[in-house]
Amino acid sequence: MRLIVNGAKHDVDLDPRTTVLDALREHLGLTGAKKGCDHGQCGACTVLLDGRRVNSCLLLAIAHQDTEITTIEGLHDHPVQQGFLDHDGFQCGYCTPGQICSAVGMLDEVASGRPSAVTPPTGGDLLSDAEIRERMSGNLCRCGAYPNMVTAIQQAASR
Repeated sequence: MRLIVNGAKHDVDLDPRTTVLDALREHLGLTGAKKGCDHGQCGACTVLLDGRRVNSCLLLAIAHQDTEITTIEGLHDHPVQQGFLDHDGFQCGYCTPGQICSAVGMLDEVASGRPSAVTPPTGGDLLSDAEIRERMSGNLCRCGAYPNMVTAIQQAASR
């Protein structure tokens, strides 16, 4: 089967039960996406599929042939990464790749006008602290670096 990851095509021989996460980590050597809970609850495995953020531990790779998969390795020069560095948006770093992938997807959602559960009906500030926290709520950080992550995302959005 063929996977397109960070713009490169990879022909891989996978068991049909292989998840996108396991294909990335075990077959392509891309270890940025982390296996946290393996149940889609923590967000450590977040990657972008055709620009939309997803939990890669829940998706079978075979169902995503020829879909553009973007991992943290493909976002090396994205402003969100610089924001996380500038504002210490991490502590232990385990959740950071998933947080950054999710933030990139979240900023694209905001730019395309997709509302969240807390988006003001009058079209108020789409990047308020509350808005960012709601949109990032699928990604957990056991260290509690959330305030710095919010600031990092706001910085990236302003660029």
